[in-house]
Amino acid sequence: MSDDISLVALSGLGPDRATEIRALIRDVPGYPHDPIVFRDITPLLADGAALRDVVEAFARLCEGDDGHAIDIVAGMEARGFLLGAPLATRLGVGFVPLRKAGKLPPPVERVDYDLEYGSAAIELRTGTLPQGARVLLVDDVLATGGTAAAAAELVERCDGKVVATAFLLELDGLGGRERLSGRVVETLLRVDERASS
Repeated sequence: MSDDISLVALSGLGPDRATEIRALIRDVPGYPHDPIVFRDITPLLADGAALRDVVEAFARLCEGDDGHAIDIVAGMEARGFLLGAPLATRLGVGFVPLRKAGKLPPPVERVDYDLEYGSAAIELRTGTLPQGARVLLVDDVLATGGTAAAAAELVERCDGKVVATAFLLELDGLGGRERLSGRVVETLLRVDERASS
């Protein structure tokens, strides 16, 4: 484990517990190629107590006087589903999956977007969101922000209101936060990618 991850919102669990959760994120240098350090959250997802604590940390972003009032959690495919669905259950609100193109039956709304290595699209079943629904977008990683920006555009095209975006890990230095400029961006952990490359 490297020391380039700051605990951000996980610090509310206490420094010892936050450090234990951070230790469950496996660093895989050179995957898929150098100089990338892949952050594998599978061990965290496999640990029931850690997953519960992460969901609670996300929930605290939506509770209390300073919390984001939401009606629906929207998870970006695929690990956003794994974090977003239990969060929605914990908050007592609905969950909607934002899917990769071609995974939903029609009719769907679709947003195409560019990636560093090509293009992609994200879809939502037409009529899924109630008009004016306050939506929290959830995913595991904020890197360049392309998927998150497309997801926000999609929710708004479907008459929802993106209240905030929330991520387990932010890969600082890749421009994701800047790409989401003007939106609320919450993260539980922040990785300084400049320190790890």
